[in-house]
Amino acid sequence: MGTPPQLTRFPGLVIDSAPVTPSLGTGATPVPRRRFQRGQIIKRGTRRPVWVGMFREDRLNLDGTVRRAKRKVILGHCASMSHRTALAALQPYLDAVNVAPVPPPKVGKTLTEMVQEWRTDIAPNLKPSTVRAADSHLRQHLLPRLGSLRVQELNAKCLQAFVTTLGATVSRKTIHNVLQTLFSILGTKRQVKWRDLRFPPNREGRKVHVLDAAQIGQTIEKARQPFATMFAVLGMTAMRAGEMLGLKTTDLDFRRKVIHIRRSIDSRTRLEQAPKSEESTNDVPMPPALEKRLVEFLAKHHRKNPRGYLFANRNGNPYSIGKVVEYGLWPVQDALGIERTGLHAFRHAAASELLEEGAPLTVVQRQLRHRDARTTLQRYGHVVGSSLQDAAGRLADKIERHAVIELVPSSEMVPSTV
Repeated sequence: MGTPPQLTRFPGLVIDSAPVTPSLGTGATPVPRRRFQRGQIIKRGTRRPVWVGMFREDRLNLDGTVRRAKRKVILGHCASMSHRTALAALQPYLDAVNVAPVPPPKVGKTLTEMVQEWRTDIAPNLKPSTVRAADSHLRQHLLPRLGSLRVQELNAKCLQAFVTTLGATVSRKTIHNVLQTLFSILGTKRQVKWRDLRFPPNREGRKVHVLDAAQIGQTIEKARQPFATMFAVLGMTAMRAGEMLGLKTTDLDFRRKVIHIRRSIDSRTRLEQAPKSEESTNDVPMPPALEKRLVEFLAKHHRKNPRGYLFANRNGNPYSIGKVVEYGLWPVQDALGIERTGLHAFRHAAASELLEEGAPLTVVQRQLRHRDARTTLQRYGHVVGSSLQDAAGRLADKIERHAVIELVPSSEMVPSTV
């Protein structure tokens, strides 16, 4: 009949199953009995009888438990095979079950099951923008590659292979965001820490145009209301676009000269949500130039609305970021010959200008409301490097001015005429 295939691919019938011996340890998971099998040969059929070999093998159930099942395999016709030859043909099957280790049972939830629990228990408590980003990571990267794996299988080796695969198509920042989603879903079941993984180097991304103070001033001057005041708030406070659209008139404290950041507007639903982080819920200074513009805007251009927003459309609702960019920003940039940008370019410009003016890194961090100064340094390191080079140049020039020493010739320094 030929060489028998691998044990896992044997044809045959499962006749019955025997119970599994419980483990003697403290765990409740049963372990299969380890025993040496000799098997059994029987003759089956009357017209063309065949030799049938019987033995038992261990199988994994869908729930991760192990069961012992009886197997039967046809070895050959009795007319062309003796009993001794049939025993020899059965031997490879017996070797497979006697020598091969029993595969460990797989227990625990899969990542797909964990995601279902996360959607039910955790996602309703998160901001809509956070859930949308997580859904994108799950749909495009996590579930297709890791969804069928159980939690205990998501170890450092597995995730390192996942990171290396992603590194061929996405940026390092995207990998960090995807892993952050995974770790938040795993929660306390997370086995891997950031330091256990090695990430690919940063890939060269698309060039992002950064505005400067002159371009922001020209944009504010040429824009119509309420967009001109919006751009002034963004450029003079380094506020995020959603936070600017979520401002209410009660957030303007003209007595203390500050603006309270208490909420943000979701870019897609235009519903109120909490700012990006706890550090983002804070106050930012209101410079005199911005105060003057806000007072004039409230007196002449503010549109009253039931919820008291500082910037409201004709329906009394917050503006959408897309509409502000499309109808307020891009026409002005096209008229001025400035490369088109988004509203976040105002925040980058404010941070860059502050650093170039010599503001300490901690001051810029406070203005941007970053949780850690390392975040500010990472995103604006090129500006810090330029400022540091200029400062080092000024220091070297100052030292050089005091290092000019008039050398008095001595006998040792006078060249010999001999």
